[in-house]
Amino acid sequence: MKSKGLAWFSLLAICVSLQSLAEPQRAEQEPEAATGYEAKKSLTGSEYMISVANPYAAWIGKKILNQGGNAVDAAVAIQATLTLVEPQSSGIGGGGFMLLWDKESGKLRTFDGRETAPNKTNAFLFTDKFGKVAKWQDAVQGGRAVGVPGVLRMLEMVHKQYGKLPWSSLFTDAAKMAELGFIVSPRLASLLEKEIHPGLKTLAPANLYFYPFGKPLQAGQKVINRELAESLMGIAKQGADYFYSGPLAEQIVKAVHNSEVNPGVMELSDLAGYTAKERQPACGEYKVYTVCGMGPPSSGGLTVLQILEMLEPFKLEQYAPNSVTAIHLFTQASKLAFADRNIYMADTDFTNLPFAALINRSYLQRRAEKIDIKQDMGRAKAGHPYPPAALGLDNSYEIPNTSHFSIVDKQGNVLSMTTSIEMGFGSGVMVGGFLLNNEMTDFATNPKIGDRWLLNRIEPGKRPRSSMSPTIVFNNKNKPVLAIGSPGGSRIIDYVAQSLVAILDWKMDVQDAINLPKVVNRNRDTELEIGTSLEKLKPALEMLGHKVNLVPLNSGLHGIELRDGKLIGGADPRREGVVVTN
Repeated sequence: MKSKGLAWFSLLAICVSLQSLAEPQRAEQEPEAATGYEAKKSLTGSEYMISVANPYAAWIGKKILNQGGNAVDAAVAIQATLTLVEPQSSGIGGGGFMLLWDKESGKLRTFDGRETAPNKTNAFLFTDKFGKVAKWQDAVQGGRAVGVPGVLRMLEMVHKQYGKLPWSSLFTDAAKMAELGFIVSPRLASLLEKEIHPGLKTLAPANLYFYPFGKPLQAGQKVINRELAESLMGIAKQGADYFYSGPLAEQIVKAVHNSEVNPGVMELSDLAGYTAKERQPACGEYKVYTVCGMGPPSSGGLTVLQILEMLEPFKLEQYAPNSVTAIHLFTQASKLAFADRNIYMADTDFTNLPFAALINRSYLQRRAEKIDIKQDMGRAKAGHPYPPAALGLDNSYEIPNTSHFSIVDKQGNVLSMTTSIEMGFGSGVMVGGFLLNNEMTDFATNPKIGDRWLLNRIEPGKRPRSSMSPTIVFNNKNKPVLAIGSPGGSRIIDYVAQSLVAILDWKMDVQDAINLPKVVNRNRDTELEIGTSLEKLKPALEMLGHKVNLVPLNSGLHGIELRDGKLIGGADPRREGVVVTN
């Protein structure tokens, strides 16, 4: 595998042919990694930095910054590139959330490009006439699973306010790469070989692209995507309207309606009516820091804050990193937070519940009292941040795939963005050279339990709950000190929260925190990262009452620290991301 990784990085440099881009300082030594691979070392810069999930995207983002663009310009170019080179994780056919700290105004702004439910859908989209809920492998594929994509409209919205370079210039390199070809990475090839998507080989356009002549794309293979090149150039010239109301919109609706599996109900009016939104940040105090994330429809920011604030009384800085006690306390706080998340968190445009109640310090102090330092609590029950309501436990699917990137530009702007098409390869429906999402399965597939409606049920125009957790941390002088986030489905929350504990409590740098073996508890069993030093803690945790599973925890954390006038970057060794800097 290492030889394939090295060959891939060498071919990247030849194929991209962007002479102005300096390659990452450690790229040649960092083959695509899996759980348990050798940890990376942090990279330091002074003027700007990008940490992103794919080298192609890193180098194109760096080119934009070198041309005088800012973090927002780079984000647009990076998303266009990821659509091509990391199609399993994100793309213009999906959605995303962005946190942006504007250095000039000193203001944090958060933007919502989450998908929406088509207007002709309803709460029973995934149930038959007898009330039986569709099986997972049936629900996640085809046109029925596709939500109205939002990431492109969100990027255009933010670019109109903050962008420095012309919109049209931000798609040139990705379009050229799509036309001339890119080199398939070991990770993409491996996922295709494993056939992680249940319907990819049954949906004609995607099957022809990813499995030419019946065989999966191979690592090191050169792939051309002229349809995507045409789509990107149309968006470059005509703006996002080309996607939402132009010829491409017609192709999208046709592909959804004519899907070989589970035809959908999206209409041109759904695309034309999509609106990205600015949201109120979800911010809370953790010791001397202010931690800010994305509010609903993402559950990420609130759940991360709940975990941290319930842990604060236990002073995790007194325990060794990933010690038995530290992990036990972390899992207990996570259980309590996920218990609340699974009932109370959904699109607040439809629930009308003020999310501040969930991160109220008095409420969380009462919740933290349920943590026993010597005994696992078992399955945690949700608290009562609101007056009693008839709510049921959510059963939405949330599959571990997504992408995250962090950027600090020369002007000092800080951007943290998580972007997704939901599960690996989304719905499997391919149009215009890109895949459409299957985010509709992030809603509760069964909208009722008995007579109790779930908050996260499907409603026309509603945005499904997400776990995406783009995060920016501020010091006690209101200056940003960290931007971070991760893919990983609902595990994202614990990946980010554990990294924050490592950086803020255990004083690790961002790369060491990302390298740290992972632990997850979503109010179920405790999951320890297989193939790491955490395996030896299994007996001790079981003595405390934990049910422990050793599993692959392939986080994809990408973060940047701002410390003492320097930038310190980290990229997850479990995937193929890199850090680039000046």
